Amino acid sequence: MGELELLSHHCQHLRLTRVAQRLPTLLEQAAQQELSYSAFLHTLLAEEVASRQEKHQALRVQMARFPFHKTLDAFDWKAQPSIDPKVIKELATMRFVANGANALLLGPPGVGKTHLSVALGLEACRLGLRVMFTTAAALITTLGKALYENRLEERLKLLTQPKLLIIDEIGYIPIDRQGANLFFQLISRRYERGAILLTSNQSLGAWGDVFGDAVIASAILDRLLHHATTINIKGDSYRLREKRKAGLVRSTVTAHAER
Repeated sequence: MGELELLSHHCQHLRLTRVAQRLPTLLEQAAQQELSYSAFLHTLLAEEVASRQEKHQALRVQMARFPFHKTLDAFDWKAQPSIDPKVIKELATMRFVANGANALLLGPPGVGKTHLSVALGLEACRLGLRVMFTTAAALITTLGKALYENRLEERLKLLTQPKLLIIDEIGYIPIDRQGANLFFQLISRRYERGAILLTSNQSLGAWGDVFGDAVIASAILDRLLHHATTINIKGDSYRLREKRKAGLVRSTVTAHAER
């Protein structure tokens, strides 16, 4: 067995997968650059560390169950001037997660709330945090099923484990009293212990109607808003804007002018 083959075998045995794959190239580069032993060892280990970080990040992203992958760089800030990019970038540092605080993105459908929530979730994954993404409807269904199967405590424990829980689309579908109570229990469990990033198409004043109970809605908001950043997004839906550009939908101003 040759020296290179033996080195590769040792790397495989130690599960240094990236180093084993890159070893011939790294050896050649080291010879060309006349690297010291310590510099070459640093290069080898840096390759393996980077590889493992990539794998762990990919696993965190997979476990988060995002509906799609969109980054902050892909967000059209000019299309939503009501959003202060500095506030979003501050959230992207994940200091609010470290502090067990919350973030609420409020606004009409199609203004980029889900895009921002996914982008922030991906950033959290990149920074090594465990994230879970769910819609409000799916979450309520899951909790209701757990209650029916007498596994609610188990489910609540699982939902308190992620450092960041993203709940999308609060307010799109009415929540009955049982669902509201279950949601309150989850919010209470995570209060000051686990961060929540939430999106809603309803103003906070309308949450009494969303949850079908003003008292429960008030209790939920009391805990959510105690340590929270609230962002109100105004403007047109991206989808409507694209349809207007294509001439498929007339703007309100044009429609009135033609009358």
